[in-house]
Amino acid sequence: MQSVAQAVERLDALAETLPVATLARAFADAGHELALVGGPVRDAFLGRPVTDLDFTTDATPDEVLRIVEPIASATWDVGRQFGTIAARVRDEQVEITTYRSDVYDGETRKPEVAFGDTIEDDLLRRDFTVNAMALRLPQRELVDVHGGVEDLLAGRLRTPQEATVSFRDDPLRMMRAARFTSQLGFTVADDVREAMTTLADSIDIVSAERVRDELVKLLNTADPVPGLRLLVDTGLADRFLPELPAMRLEIDEHHHHKDVYEHSLTVLTQAIGYEAERHPGAAPDTVLRLAALLHDIGKPATRKLEPGGAVSFHHHDLVGSKLAKKRLRALRFDNDTIAAVARLIELHLRFFGYTDGAWTDSAVRRYVRDAGPQLERLHELTRSDVTTRNRRKADRLGFAYDDLEARIATLAEQEELDSIRPDLTGDDIMRILGISPGRAVGDAYRFLLETRMDEGPLGADEAEARLRAWWAARDAD
Repeated sequence: MQSVAQAVERLDALAETLPVATLARAFADAGHELALVGGPVRDAFLGRPVTDLDFTTDATPDEVLRIVEPIASATWDVGRQFGTIAARVRDEQVEITTYRSDVYDGETRKPEVAFGDTIEDDLLRRDFTVNAMALRLPQRELVDVHGGVEDLLAGRLRTPQEATVSFRDDPLRMMRAARFTSQLGFTVADDVREAMTTLADSIDIVSAERVRDELVKLLNTADPVPGLRLLVDTGLADRFLPELPAMRLEIDEHHHHKDVYEHSLTVLTQAIGYEAERHPGAAPDTVLRLAALLHDIGKPATRKLEPGGAVSFHHHDLVGSKLAKKRLRALRFDNDTIAAVARLIELHLRFFGYTDGAWTDSAVRRYVRDAGPQLERLHELTRSDVTTRNRRKADRLGFAYDDLEARIATLAEQEELDSIRPDLTGDDIMRILGISPGRAVGDAYRFLLETRMDEGPLGADEAEARLRAWWAARDAD
């Protein structure tokens, strides 16, 4: 956290921006209270960019609309039943919410919305004290009745009211605690951790979509590992991502293997590093991060204790791919994400055969073809999967992958690897063989594709000759 004096300067500067000043003046002229609340105030203290402007007021939604419509280029009724009106003021999108004092039934996340009378009541319903601070406008008076500044200074997450009450009201707050642990670099207070552990099963009442969204926000932070550890240690992950804690395999005195859980967290961290190195400035790659975290989830189901103390995980790539599909579907991920993550997990071991002996050009082509649009992510995942402390081994694997990428680049330049296809089209096949659409055309196409993968481009004439010879041999059989 930056100094309090610096935070005050940032808050003053924020209050003077055109959108904030314009709104403050309009609400004051109308005789209503207005305060900047939550994230913007917190981020001003932390020196983080202020990306959202959220306000709270004693005005009802109808009164808010009457106040902002003359100064807004557009307004949106994004949640009138919850007291929220959005508007575009001075080219900035803002959200203004009426003071609330919600009542939860303890069985769903849907509160009985009641509009409150004071900002203090409104702040009490917020998730964490660091998000329960407000800046009254236009007075520029900080409202911090729950010790948010002290918690910011301590790097601590506490709830404005008793943690068990807060999390029973809205169990998704427990996942936000994990996200803020990673996003802000904070630690949770002891009572928050205890409440998360006690109430872990209450996350079951939250929709899969909401859980998924919080998981993605956590994964897309600069360092998701602390938040993931919190989810696992409190038992929350058992409720919606049980494959993650399941990777904490027992290691007995006779059989030794790498800690799969710790290895997976390390791979995730390294993948984020490769993202930044290879694509500086790009948005977080959710698909890569999911694949890195889940690439070894097939190991618990495939672990076999071998004679002599060895441990094997045969086909954990294929098993893991299936498990990932099932879990991501349950979390309501979109089909493209599910397919991409599953494919990366299925292929993540493929490279390690490269170091056993020189791959032919055919093997390199197949690697590219099988990866398809996930090739760049496969590069990053495979490199990240090297977590050995043996520097010589790590260097050998790194150099080998450098060589593989160089060969892919060379072949791509020569052969247009991104669009590998036979030298003849389906129409060509039907014309040459004099056949109609059907299974035989597909068989012929696959034969030509395999030939193309093995030998590279043949040219139309040679491909036709190979096709005719294959067809004649097929008829002879």
